[in-house]
Amino acid sequence: MFSVYGPAGPIYHGTFEGLKDVASVQRSNPVRPLAEGEPQFPFSAPAAQAVSAYRQMLQSDPERGPLYHAYQIMQRQVVTLTSSDAVEHAWRTLLDRRIHQAPVVDPGYRLVGIVSERDLLTVLNVDDGRVRDVLSRQVSDVMTTPVVSADPITDIRRIARVMLEHQVAGVPIVSETQALVGFVSRSDILRAVIIDPPLSLWR
Repeated sequence: MFSVYGPAGPIYHGTFEGLKDVASVQRSNPVRPLAEGEPQFPFSAPAAQAVSAYRQMLQSDPERGPLYHAYQIMQRQVVTLTSSDAVEHAWRTLLDRRIHQAPVVDPGYRLVGIVSERDLLTVLNVDDGRVRDVLSRQVSDVMTTPVVSADPITDIRRIARVMLEHQVAGVPIVSETQALVGFVSRSDILRAVIIDPPLSLWR
Protein backbone atom coordinates (compact mmCIF):
# COMPACT_ATOMS: atom_id res chain seq x y z
CA MET A 1 0.00 0.00 0.00
CA PHE A 2 1.10 3.55 -0.73
CA SER A 3 0.35 6.95 0.76
CA VAL A 4 0.90 10.51 -0.41
CA TYR A 5 1.86 13.14 2.17
CA GLY A 6 2.00 16.92 1.89
CA PRO A 7 2.30 19.85 4.32
CA ALA A 8 -1.39 19.55 5.20
CA GLY A 9 -1.12 15.83 6.00
CA PRO A 10 -2.18 12.64 4.17
CA ILE A 11 -3.62 13.14 0.69
CA TYR A 12 -4.04 9.53 -0.41
CA HIS A 13 -3.80 6.00 0.99
CA GLY A 14 -4.36 2.99 -1.23
CA THR A 15 -2.96 0.80 -3.99
CA PHE A 16 -0.26 1.56 -6.53
CA GLU A 17 -2.88 1.73 -9.26
CA GLY A 18 -4.69 4.54 -7.44
CA LEU A 19 -1.62 6.79 -7.48
CA LYS A 20 -2.39 7.75 -11.08
CA ASP A 21 -5.47 9.61 -9.84
CA VAL A 22 -3.38 11.86 -7.57
CA ALA A 23 -2.55 14.55 -10.12
CA SER A 24 0.01 16.32 -7.96
CA VAL A 25 2.40 13.34 -7.98
CA GLN A 26 2.25 12.55 -11.67
CA ARG A 27 5.59 12.36 -13.41
CA SER A 28 6.74 15.58 -15.03
CA ASN A 29 7.76 14.00 -18.34
CA PRO A 30 4.80 12.06 -19.73
CA VAL A 31 5.39 9.34 -22.29
CA ARG A 32 5.37 10.68 -25.84
CA PRO A 33 2.36 9.44 -27.84
CA LEU A 34 3.01 7.57 -31.07
CA ALA A 35 3.00 9.71 -34.18
CA GLU A 36 0.51 8.86 -36.91
CA GLY A 37 1.81 5.91 -38.89
CA GLU A 38 4.58 5.16 -36.38
CA PRO A 39 4.87 1.41 -35.69
CA GLN A 40 3.90 0.28 -32.20
CA PHE A 41 6.88 -2.06 -31.96
CA PRO A 42 10.41 -1.47 -33.32
CA PHE A 43 10.41 -5.16 -34.37
CA SER A 44 9.41 -7.25 -37.33
CA ALA A 45 5.90 -8.81 -37.20
CA PRO A 46 7.12 -12.23 -35.93
CA ALA A 47 9.24 -10.59 -33.23
CA ALA A 48 6.31 -8.40 -32.14
CA GLN A 49 4.13 -11.52 -31.84
CA ALA A 50 6.80 -13.18 -29.71
CA VAL A 51 6.96 -10.15 -27.39
CA SER A 52 3.16 -10.18 -27.06
CA ALA A 53 3.12 -13.91 -26.25
CA TYR A 54 5.86 -13.46 -23.65
CA ARG A 55 3.91 -10.67 -21.93
CA GLN A 56 0.80 -12.85 -21.78
CA MET A 57 2.83 -15.67 -20.25
CA LEU A 58 4.15 -13.31 -17.54
CA GLN A 59 0.62 -12.18 -16.68
CA SER A 60 -0.64 -15.74 -16.25
CA ASP A 61 2.49 -17.06 -14.53
CA PRO A 62 2.22 -17.40 -10.73
CA GLU A 63 4.55 -15.43 -8.44
CA ARG A 64 8.14 -16.32 -9.11
CA GLY A 65 11.06 -16.07 -6.75
CA PRO A 66 11.13 -14.90 -3.14
CA LEU A 67 9.03 -11.94 -2.08
CA TYR A 68 10.70 -9.06 -0.28
CA HIS A 69 8.87 -6.39 1.65
CA ALA A 70 10.04 -2.87 2.41
CA TYR A 71 10.68 -3.59 6.09
CA GLN A 72 13.19 -6.31 5.15
CA ILE A 73 15.52 -4.02 3.20
CA MET A 74 14.75 -0.48 4.40
CA GLN A 75 17.19 1.76 6.24
CA ARG A 76 15.80 2.08 9.75
CA GLN A 77 17.95 4.96 10.95
CA VAL A 78 16.61 7.67 8.69
CA VAL A 79 18.35 11.02 8.32
CA THR A 80 15.61 13.64 8.23
CA LEU A 81 15.41 17.39 7.76
CA THR A 82 12.71 19.78 8.93
CA SER A 83 10.81 22.09 6.64
CA SER A 84 12.19 25.10 8.52
CA ASP A 85 15.87 24.11 8.13
CA ALA A 86 18.07 26.49 6.14
CA VAL A 87 19.06 25.12 2.74
CA GLU A 88 22.77 25.44 3.58
CA HIS A 89 22.25 23.25 6.68
CA ALA A 90 20.37 20.73 4.55
CA TRP A 91 23.19 20.63 2.00
CA ARG A 92 25.82 20.06 4.67
CA THR A 93 23.70 17.30 6.24
CA LEU A 94 23.44 15.41 2.95
CA LEU A 95 27.15 15.92 2.30
CA ASP A 96 28.25 14.82 5.78
CA ARG A 97 26.02 11.74 5.80
CA ARG A 98 26.90 10.86 2.21
CA ILE A 99 23.30 10.62 1.05
CA HIS A 100 21.54 12.15 -1.94
CA GLN A 101 18.11 12.88 -0.48
CA ALA A 102 16.31 13.02 2.85
CA PRO A 103 12.67 12.96 3.98
CA VAL A 104 11.37 16.27 5.32
CA VAL A 105 9.25 16.30 8.47
CA ASP A 106 7.24 18.94 10.32
CA PRO A 107 7.70 19.78 14.04
CA GLY A 108 5.49 16.79 14.91
CA TYR A 109 7.81 14.47 12.93
CA ARG A 110 5.15 13.89 10.28
CA LEU A 111 6.29 13.39 6.71
CA VAL A 112 5.65 16.45 4.52
CA GLY A 113 8.10 16.09 1.64
CA ILE A 114 11.52 15.01 0.42
CA VAL A 115 14.54 17.10 -0.55
CA SER A 116 17.42 16.09 -2.80
CA GLU A 117 20.78 17.50 -3.79
CA ARG A 118 19.24 18.62 -7.06
CA ASP A 119 16.50 20.53 -5.22
CA LEU A 120 19.07 22.33 -3.05
CA LEU A 121 21.27 23.26 -6.00
CA THR A 122 18.47 25.46 -7.32
CA VAL A 123 19.32 27.97 -4.55
CA LEU A 124 22.95 27.08 -3.80
CA ASN A 125 26.15 27.76 -5.68
CA VAL A 126 28.69 25.07 -4.79
CA ASP A 127 32.33 25.38 -5.79
CA ASP A 128 34.68 22.43 -5.16
CA GLY A 129 32.35 21.01 -2.51
CA ARG A 130 32.01 24.31 -0.66
CA VAL A 131 28.96 26.53 -0.58
CA ARG A 132 29.99 29.82 -2.17
CA ASP A 133 26.68 31.60 -2.66
CA VAL A 134 23.34 30.81 -1.08
CA LEU A 135 19.91 32.39 -1.29
CA SER A 136 18.06 32.87 1.96
CA ARG A 137 15.69 29.94 1.67
CA GLN A 138 14.29 27.18 3.85
CA VAL A 139 13.90 23.53 2.94
CA SER A 140 10.16 24.10 2.57
CA ASP A 141 10.91 26.43 -0.37
CA VAL A 142 12.72 23.79 -2.44
CA MET A 143 11.50 20.37 -1.25
CA THR A 144 9.37 18.07 -3.37
CA THR A 145 5.86 17.82 -1.99
CA PRO A 146 3.56 15.97 -1.90
CA VAL A 147 5.67 12.81 -1.55
CA VAL A 148 4.78 9.17 -2.16
CA SER A 149 5.45 6.81 0.75
CA ALA A 150 4.90 3.07 1.23
CA ASP A 151 3.77 0.78 4.04
CA PRO A 152 6.41 -1.50 5.63
CA ILE A 153 4.86 -4.62 4.05
CA THR A 154 4.82 -3.25 0.50
CA ASP A 155 6.37 -5.53 -2.13
CA ILE A 156 9.67 -3.93 -3.21
CA ARG A 157 8.81 -4.61 -6.85
CA ARG A 158 5.98 -2.12 -6.45
CA ILE A 159 8.34 0.36 -4.82
CA ALA A 160 10.77 0.00 -7.73
CA ARG A 161 7.91 0.75 -10.10
CA VAL A 162 7.00 3.90 -8.16
CA MET A 163 10.61 5.06 -8.40
CA LEU A 164 10.56 4.61 -12.17
CA GLU A 165 7.15 6.07 -12.87
CA HIS A 166 7.45 9.03 -10.49
CA GLN A 167 11.15 9.63 -11.16
CA VAL A 168 12.27 9.47 -7.53
CA ALA A 169 15.45 7.94 -6.10
CA GLY A 170 13.91 6.79 -2.83
CA VAL A 171 10.62 6.14 -1.03
CA PRO A 172 9.95 6.89 2.67
CA ILE A 173 8.36 4.04 4.63
CA VAL A 174 5.50 5.12 6.91
CA SER A 175 3.65 2.97 9.45
CA GLU A 176 -0.11 2.73 10.00
CA THR A 177 0.23 5.41 12.69
CA GLN A 178 1.80 7.77 10.11
CA ALA A 179 5.23 7.46 11.74
CA LEU A 180 8.30 7.57 9.51
CA VAL A 181 9.98 4.22 10.18
CA GLY A 182 12.39 3.75 7.29
CA PHE A 183 13.59 4.67 3.82
CA VAL A 184 14.13 2.54 0.72
CA SER A 185 16.57 3.82 -1.88
CA ARG A 186 17.56 2.53 -5.28
CA SER A 187 20.70 1.07 -3.72
CA ASP A 188 18.66 -0.91 -1.18
CA ILE A 189 16.65 -2.57 -3.95
CA LEU A 190 19.77 -3.32 -6.01
CA ARG A 191 21.40 -4.96 -2.98
CA ALA A 192 18.36 -7.21 -2.55
CA VAL A 193 18.56 -8.25 -6.21
CA ILE A 194 22.29 -8.99 -5.99
CA ILE A 195 21.95 -11.04 -2.79
CA ASP A 196 19.09 -13.16 -4.17
CA PRO A 197 19.19 -13.26 -8.02
CA PRO A 198 15.91 -15.21 -8.48
CA LEU A 199 13.96 -12.16 -7.25
CA SER A 200 11.79 -10.95 -10.12
CA LEU A 201 11.34 -7.20 -10.58
CA TRP A 202 9.84 -7.30 -14.01
CA ARG A 203 6.16 -6.95 -13.18
